[in-house]
Amino acid sequence: MEKIIRAAVERGASDLHIKAGDVFRARIHGKLVPLTKQRLTPDQTRAIALRLVGGEENRLKLEALRDFDCSWGMPGVGRFRVNILRQRSSIMIVMRVIPFAVPTLESLGLPPQLGRLVEAERGLLVVAGVSGAGKSSTMAALVQHINTSQQRHIVTVENPIEFLHRDLMSSVTQREVGVDTDTYASGLHAALRQDPDVVLIGELADADTVATAVKAAEGGLLVVTSVPTPDVTTTVQRLVAMLPPEERELGRLRLAESLRAIVAQQLLPTRDGDGKVAAVELLEATSPVRAVLRDADRLGELKNLMGAGVDFGMQTFEQHVSQLVDAGRIDVETARAATMPMTAYVRSADG
Repeated sequence: MEKIIRAAVERGASDLHIKAGDVFRARIHGKLVPLTKQRLTPDQTRAIALRLVGGEENRLKLEALRDFDCSWGMPGVGRFRVNILRQRSSIMIVMRVIPFAVPTLESLGLPPQLGRLVEAERGLLVVAGVSGAGKSSTMAALVQHINTSQQRHIVTVENPIEFLHRDLMSSVTQREVGVDTDTYASGLHAALRQDPDVVLIGELADADTVATAVKAAEGGLLVVTSVPTPDVTTTVQRLVAMLPPEERELGRLRLAESLRAIVAQQLLPTRDGDGKVAAVELLEATSPVRAVLRDADRLGELKNLMGAGVDFGMQTFEQHVSQLVDAGRIDVETARAATMPMTAYVRSADG
């Protein structure tokens, strides 16, 4: 198993699929490719799962587990976010590759203004994107930026812990849901009593976590978190909709005051087919933006404010995709699939 995993990582795999009755597969440059010819038996898949789950209690519960998340490390290769599930009454394992090296904003090709935004003393900074859009890497890069430039206490609540942060200029306390704390909400509540300057919440999963995150930002902390939404406008709508109906109007006003920025991203295949590049939509909470956020009927104006806010470092997906085409990072067909309606640049490129 370890030889196969090592070979997959060396080929640039982002995910590994291990399933009873199937061959070992890996997602390489977006395609799910077979790595072996021999199909795995249920006993082989179960034996691999036993290697990956942490703690004797979880191993004893393996037969009863339906969905289980954990992390696992392989010396000299990397760390993995592991999901163990049941399908057709047998075990399947999906492993997301997490490099040992913590990414930087520069290595991910993210807008440099994110460094300025995450240096703020307080506020809510939300990273948005659908599954597989690279949200975890972006949040790790934000923590790394603080850790290498400021003297602060950073508390993270993650499920599971992915990137391991060393204490550099900052002190980084990392807590894993299910191991170090019971839930995101309980971990966030506890973090407020641990003298933090920055709190990272892996995901805003429920109304209690949203409300507490906003309260923490109002109280003078910088809160970095993620939401599984495709763009900035949908993210605002999701955050408000997660609150109870009777609290949404007040919640919208509190969000407008506490928000620092929203960065939404998607990963697009590069022109040479050997990797992916992030296309980023960025909204900073300027005074005009806060005015729009307070009024549910004006959310449609956020796109125009982003497009016109270049001087503040804001940008829309369409603007960034056009820049990526212009720089030769992606081709016109990829840009067309990523932005609907088409940008003016792409229309002109078609001639």
